[in-house]
Amino acid sequence: MLTSLGTQLQFYVRAIAWMPKAVVRYRKEVARLLGEVSFGAGGLTVVGGTVGVVVFLTFFTGTEVGLQGYQALNQVGTSAFTGFISAYFNTREIAPLVAGIALSATVGAGFTAQLGAMRVNEEVDALEVMGVRSLPYLVTTRMLAGLAACVPLYVLALLSSYVATRGVAIFYFGQSSGTYDHYFSTFLVPGDVLWSFGKVLCFSVIVIGVHCYYGYHASGGPAGVGVAVGRAVRTAIVAVNIVDFFVSLAVWGATTTVRIAG
Repeated sequence: MLTSLGTQLQFYVRAIAWMPKAVVRYRKEVARLLGEVSFGAGGLTVVGGTVGVVVFLTFFTGTEVGLQGYQALNQVGTSAFTGFISAYFNTREIAPLVAGIALSATVGAGFTAQLGAMRVNEEVDALEVMGVRSLPYLVTTRMLAGLAACVPLYVLALLSSYVATRGVAIFYFGQSSGTYDHYFSTFLVPGDVLWSFGKVLCFSVIVIGVHCYYGYHASGGPAGVGVAVGRAVRTAIVAVNIVDFFVSLAVWGATTTVRIAG
């Protein structure tokens, strides 16, 4: 197990180290992959690609936050703080985690299948024979495309969760828009938003790195590619949750940007 973990870490470090050179040498490939990451390829394009999946997921998760948050607060007579729930939980935890999981289920799984198919068909070996370094060309370019697409993608995801929670509070429960907006803007700290984006960028590197690793080292024909996709999805989701826990613990575990006092 430790040997496998060390091999993976070495793979990730090498892929990240190639980023500066890959931007220059493989610009066209990065641009092609950027479009694929954002809008999808094949059947994924029908639902709007990764953009559509992430926005829908965060929207309905934000709806659930609004429903549960309002009802829980209303039991103790503090439903006016629903805006605080959105600004606090959507920003810090809900939206980043949902975006990371959606990235694994869409882009990550696709990358594993692509690289796995190339490996079992000996296309990766063919690149090496032609003098093309397969690691930066196949893996680093995908990491760069994921990072480039991540920021605008997450802007839409975060806004979607905010809109959903606000809509539930105002249009479903009938809360005053002024009350909701007051507490939302009061507790929406710019630093929390920046850390939220930092989390998603970190998740992007982790998810794409893990999926590319399993696809790059796939074996056993088409069945082996399917096994690689399953392992990659499981590993990426677990890794995202572990990293999220430690980042939240480090940033907000000992202090907080929110203070509610009478």
